[in-house]
Amino acid sequence: MWLSPGPEPSVGHHPEPSHLDGLVLLDLGRMRARGRSHLHRANLPGDDLPGLLLGPFRRGRALIKAGPCFLGSGRIPTGQDPPTCSQPDSDDEAEEIQWSDDENTTTLTAPEFPEFTTQVQEAIDSLGGSVFPKLNWSAPRDAYWIAMNSSLKCKTLSDIFLLFKSSDFITRDFTQPFIHCTDDSPDPCIEYELVLRKWCELIPGAEFRCFVKENKLIGISQRDYTQYYDHISKRKEEICRCIQDFFRKHIQYKFLDEDFVFDIYRDSRGKVWLIDFNPFGEVTDSLLFTWEELISEKNLKGDFSEGDAQEQDSPAFRCTNSEVTVQPSPYLSYQLPKDFVDLSTGEDAHKLIDFLKLKRNQQEDD
Repeated sequence: MWLSPGPEPSVGHHPEPSHLDGLVLLDLGRMRARGRSHLHRANLPGDDLPGLLLGPFRRGRALIKAGPCFLGSGRIPTGQDPPTCSQPDSDDEAEEIQWSDDENTTTLTAPEFPEFTTQVQEAIDSLGGSVFPKLNWSAPRDAYWIAMNSSLKCKTLSDIFLLFKSSDFITRDFTQPFIHCTDDSPDPCIEYELVLRKWCELIPGAEFRCFVKENKLIGISQRDYTQYYDHISKRKEEICRCIQDFFRKHIQYKFLDEDFVFDIYRDSRGKVWLIDFNPFGEVTDSLLFTWEELISEKNLKGDFSEGDAQEQDSPAFRCTNSEVTVQPSPYLSYQLPKDFVDLSTGEDAHKLIDFLKLKRNQQEDD
């Protein structure tokens, strides 16, 4: 889970310590994946960013899975008429739209959820007026570009709906929640829930992803691996030791699974804050590792120099070591039309064939 980059938080901006509302993790089985979806329900010691869980999210799910044209207004009811728009009765009529009043058009009303809207707005206000939204599994990290502020900072239910409806990650949670699951158990009934976390301006260079296998911390990766941060390279041994201490004190042997991934934030005072948990598997980004390395635990040693005093069972620590290795953001492709992405990656063979035919016809015409 990502929170928006921003200036280094001062002491006054650090959230007060609190316990997570819930946690559960999975390997890659359907029932355990379902448990992971209720991440915010168990108690786990340690400091985390304050948040609230709202559910069920049935109406919001129906709206997000519907056509691409509508978003809930997300307004607190005021007695005014809701916004409306018109839609042709058939696909044939849609091809020749007449921009005038027409008796054959159907007036559609933007859906309203007055009780849920009020509940969400009260929750947002109780968390300081700005929140980071997510569902059971995912946050809409791939849709930040569509928001007016180009971030995941939400102040109203409308802001949340816009991000959710524009996110492939959220769509996957609704349509393929058990992708990569290997067992044959039937799909369980999922109760989708809206999770709101208090918005805090975090520095991307202070976020780290930690990989745990059989209750052992085996790997730590810089979260924002597309950028080079000098302080990480210079203090990686100190950072690694700090994360290990946090893991042993607050998480190890206290979680509901042996294999999982967790994200943390280390502030300017060296204090570690728990951000989120993720499944130990391909559905989670392995960042500077590969899943083959993490599962086999091969090539996970030797990431420190010989002069570093590293315990034999210490986790591998990886960060971007120089500006030469800086990479583009992995979310850039989500800002492009899908046709462009399919052509560039070759994922849609039919589109590629059509494109080559078009180029050939152009050459013949020339």
